[in-house]
Amino acid sequence: MKYRQLGHSGLFVSELTLGTLTFAGSDGFEKTGNVDAKTARRFMDIAFEQGVNTVDTADLYSKGGAEHVVGEALGRDRQRIILATKARSPMSDDPNDSGATRYHLIKSCENSLRRLKTDHIDLYQIHNWDGVTPVEETLYALESLVQSGKIRYFGTSNYTGWQMMKTLGKAELLGVHKPISQQINYTPESREAEFELLPLALDQNIGTLIWGPMGEGLLTGTVRRGQKTPESSRQGNGWPEPYVHDMEHAYDVIDVLAAVGEKHDASPARVCLAWLNSRPGISSLIVGARNEAQLRDSLASADLHLSEEELQQIERATRPAPRYPYWHRFTSGMDRIDPAEQPFLDEYRETVEHRKDR
Repeated sequence: MKYRQLGHSGLFVSELTLGTLTFAGSDGFEKTGNVDAKTARRFMDIAFEQGVNTVDTADLYSKGGAEHVVGEALGRDRQRIILATKARSPMSDDPNDSGATRYHLIKSCENSLRRLKTDHIDLYQIHNWDGVTPVEETLYALESLVQSGKIRYFGTSNYTGWQMMKTLGKAELLGVHKPISQQINYTPESREAEFELLPLALDQNIGTLIWGPMGEGLLTGTVRRGQKTPESSRQGNGWPEPYVHDMEHAYDVIDVLAAVGEKHDASPARVCLAWLNSRPGISSLIVGARNEAQLRDSLASADLHLSEEELQQIERATRPAPRYPYWHRFTSGMDRIDPAEQPFLDEYRETVEHRKDR
């Protein structure tokens, strides 16, 4: 297991993080899984033995149920792992029981501390952008939580590039702590993060945690072209994520992951994770599981070494079409390319030049 520095902090996280979306399975999360505290403890034993040092959860998951399971299961390992959770989501019909306000964040943090049976949270993440609350209010609330010792660091989740830059800029202007990380979705099938969020991470030295790296089960091998998806899987039981714009493209992605996996006697899921962990700007992939076999397969990706040829094979098969203004960099012959964009633009350039030559 490799460890990577999380953004501009001195914190090191394992390249795989134990996710807890499958814990509890209540209050609208029944389709994700129903891992209880005993099974969660078993998952933690397996993950920690393999070198995982980070656990990620959220107050939204099962409306506090996942945090409660984590608190019951973590026990003796609390002080040796990095515990991350999230807040901001609506927790009831009360209009003030939502958002990134001082009122909601401080109350949510205190509720999470009780459920998690701990006196502090190592990484507190704003689960989504609040387009109503001034970002200054959010930052001052987070600063007070840091100063009180209730949280050690904070980050964001599901922000756009401009929202993250606004947050970073305001923090610098106010002279308060800045977010050290972003938690975003990024998969071989869905590579939109390469256009803004990953270059931002490289340029601003922001850590990047990936949620749903296997597309909420889409890329595990259970979904295949021409086959009925098992109803026991998340993709077969009607779970709404991920959003897939082009299912034929998704099948092509799954096919290439499976083809590479056959060479290594590895599942498409394991290949998917190994490829993602080779990409620029990635700090850690959050992997969840419904059962022990799924967890062990995901953890085995840390030992899967793909050749440069195989990495490029997957990249070419999953590459998105270049978007403006990126394609304009090539067609207008621009020099002075930003180093944060360079690794992604080099790949897109190949697509543009290939089409130009046809």
